[in-house]
Amino acid sequence: MSNENLIKNYLVGEFMPDVEASELGGDYDLLTNGVVDSLGLLKVIAWVETEFDVTVDDAALDPDNFRTVDAIDAFVARASVPVKAS
Repeated sequence: MSNENLIKNYLVGEFMPDVEASELGGDYDLLTNGVVDSLGLLKVIAWVETEFDVTVDDAALDPDNFRTVDAIDAFVARASVPVKAS
């Protein structure tokens, strides 16, 4: 299940108030285009952890996981997969 619309609405509401969520492309680079800076990235990560009840561990702190709506959506999908007990 994609969370693209939820992610877009958050990003627009928090960082891009003059843009409609529907105008934000899934591949728009938030970091390179200066929409999200290093402090904003921490805010996005905290929101992802809270909103989707996932943990972003040190290995997942790669900015590429949070660079675009598509990347955030893919990260959430990976992080939400339950770990099988052996």
